[in-house]
Amino acid sequence: MLRRTFLPLFLSLVAGVSFADAEIREGQQYEVLATPLATQAADKIEVVELFWYGCPHCYHFEPEIAAWLKKKPADVNFRRIPAVFDPRWVPHARAYFAAEALGVLDKFHNALFKAIHEEEQKIFDEESLLKFADTLAIDHAAFKDAFTGFAVDAKVKQAMQFTRASGISGVPSMIVNGKYRTGAQLAGGQDKVLKVVDFLVDKERAR
Repeated sequence: MLRRTFLPLFLSLVAGVSFADAEIREGQQYEVLATPLATQAADKIEVVELFWYGCPHCYHFEPEIAAWLKKKPADVNFRRIPAVFDPRWVPHARAYFAAEALGVLDKFHNALFKAIHEEEQKIFDEESLLKFADTLAIDHAAFKDAFTGFAVDAKVKQAMQFTRASGISGVPSMIVNGKYRTGAQLAGGQDKVLKVVDFLVDKERAR
């Protein structure tokens, strides 16, 4: 009995693989994209979060992302992309990219999540988003110009293309180095998503 108990442990340690890593398998906790997606930084491992402001799961995932970012390795490049599955999601994508263009994402991103999911504000169209930006003392004219501008148009189209090409079926979802996708359903729970992401980052680093 002891022999059967300790032999797998010994072999696992010799191989340098933990039981946690051994439980993460392609087709179970993550999937490989049929066609790899382009990444922004060729010298870093890219991690992308696809999200929607109207999604309660995305809202509850934010603290986990924030904690993960504090210990993110230097060779990892993280970025968010607002997913666009439906035309009704476009205003939120526009708002995200407008805030990004104006350098006010730090005050806008979490505040919008909180307003929608804690304060139950109905902020889903251009008018309500512009009014919400006003409450954060973001310049109204500058935000509106960015929201309706060509640069944000292009960003939204790219987000749509990325959403489709990633093959995700819901949000929040994570894409690692343009090659792998995972999310709560695949990982086995939202609390396990970033463990799978770390595993995939290590996998890419080992290459």
